[in-house]
Parts: sequence; C-alpha cells; structure tokens
Amino acid sequence: MTFATGARHGLSYITETVFGATPETPSMTRLRHTACSLGLEKTTLQSEEIRDDRQIAHLLHGQKSVVGDIDVELSYGAFDALLAGLMQSDWDDDVLKSGVTQPSFTFERAFRDIGSYQVFTGCIVNRLRLTVRPDRLIGGRFSILGRSMSLESSALDATPAAGAAHDPMTGFKGAITEGGDSLGIVVGLDLEIDNGLEAAFTLGEVAATDILAGQSRITGEMTSYFEDASLLEKFVDETESSLTLTLEGAGGELELALPRIVYTGGSLPALGTGPVTLSLPFTALYDAEAGSNLVLTRTPDA
Repeated sequence: MTFATGARHGLSYITETVFGATPETPSMTRLRHTACSLGLEKTTLQSEEIRDDRQIAHLLHGQKSVVGDIDVELSYGAFDALLAGLMQSDWDDDVLKSGVTQPSFTFERAFRDIGSYQVFTGCIVNRLRLTVRPDRLIGGRFSILGRSMSLESSALDATPAAGAAHDPMTGFKGAITEGGDSLGIVVGLDLEIDNGLEAAFTLGEVAATDILAGQSRITGEMTSYFEDASLLEKFVDETESSLTLTLEGAGGELELALPRIVYTGGSLPALGTGPVTLSLPFTALYDAEAGSNLVLTRTPDA
C-alpha cells in the first residue's frame, strides 16, 4: 500500500487566456513552494423539513470555490508571474505597479507517489503576506481564490518547465530606507498586499461566474530598536512618510517601494531587561507621482 507524501508533492501553473479555462495542451511551469493548502470548498444546504423521527432527511452541496495558500521562500525571478497577478498588472521594463488587469491561473497539484492530480481553474491571487527577519530566509504566503477543481489520473503536462532556480533571499542582504534615509535599526518587517477578492455567483451555476476585486489594500508593520523618538513622532504627529525595502540575492535585486505611508500605531512594550523595540503598523496610500501605492522594481545581475 502506498500513501501520498509531501516529499513527492508537485505544484505547477499556467496563465489562463479565458477565466476558468485551462489552455489546450498547456505548457506548465513548476512553482517552488514550501507548503500548499489549495483545495475545493463547498457550502451545504440542509433541509429544514420537520420529521417525527427527528432525523435530517436531505443535505445538498451548494456553491463551490477554490481557496488555499501557497507558502514560498522568496527568490529572484521565481514568482514574477504571481507577483504580476497579485498587483493585477504587467511588468513594464522591470517595473510593476498596482493595476486593474486581473489575470487568472490554472494550478495543478501532483501527488506523484500515488499518481493522483488535482487541477484548480480560475485562480486569482488574492493576497501576499511577506515576512522579513534577521538570520532567516524571506518567507511569503500567496492566498488564492479560484473557481473550480477537478480530479485527474494524469498530469496536464508530463514535463513542466522549471522556474527560476536562484537561491532564496535572506535578511542579511538588502536595506530599508524610511523617509528617504537609510534605517539600520530594523529587526522585522511584515507586509500584506490584499486585493479583497470576492466570488460572484449567479443562478444556475454552482461555481463562481466571476471573481471581483475590491480595493488594493497594503498594510504592514515595522519593528525597530528604540533609538530615539523620531519614528514615533511621525505616528504622534500624523506625518506621512515613505518606506523602501531592497532585497538582494542570487540573480538580482528586488525593490519594494511604498512612496506614501501613514503610521497607524506606535507600541513600545518593555518585556524584561533586554532591548526595547518600537512596533509601527502602517497603511500604504496612493501616490500621485508614482501612480501606485506600491512599486516593485527588479534589477537582474549584470
């Protein structure tokens, strides 16, 4: 008897031309990942019929959708397609800004040790959570909302292409600038980019007819050593600022620029006798000069 194991789990994807439809004879691309929870969810419709034996007579399946997360270790070039999907835009001369073009993907999960495959169609990137810490690989979590799933006994593409294979990025290389000045006291940065997706259902269909985007909402939290009150003053005085995270790794550099942010808190817990840290949650706003609330720039190695 053979059981499926994570060691033989594969994940691949292709961009759809038509929402919810996998291209014919698809050429899939492997997606590097550390965890995957993509799956099919359904609502249930339970009958309210009253019976004198107290039993439930009917339980029917209702609307269905694909939900789940894909955990990754950020590396240069490996997730460019998903980043474009997240930003609902296209790379333009290695620059990516928030847009309104919503690409969809087909994902395939492969359980190769038992020859079982799951195909997820009409998948949209809803959210990315990015975590940057000292002495760690930079972790990310893409949250997906999709239309439908099918079970298959063979792969869509027997030999999916390999994605970019550069080493994962770490917190050792790179820099943070705040308000245009280099900031060397940061001990952690969390960033969340959320599209606020919602599945739209219509009569006669159990799967979503469309997936609608809400506001592009970008929030985060920066934690730094408490060196002076200059950062805290920006929260107290409601002073807008900017934040740029530059990540360096094998293959090139990725810059995430938030040209206009507002701090929404300033916490200074003293936990024991160690260093005091300042936690500053923030929200990114639309910047007229940049034309976006977030600008991603990729710079390949020369």
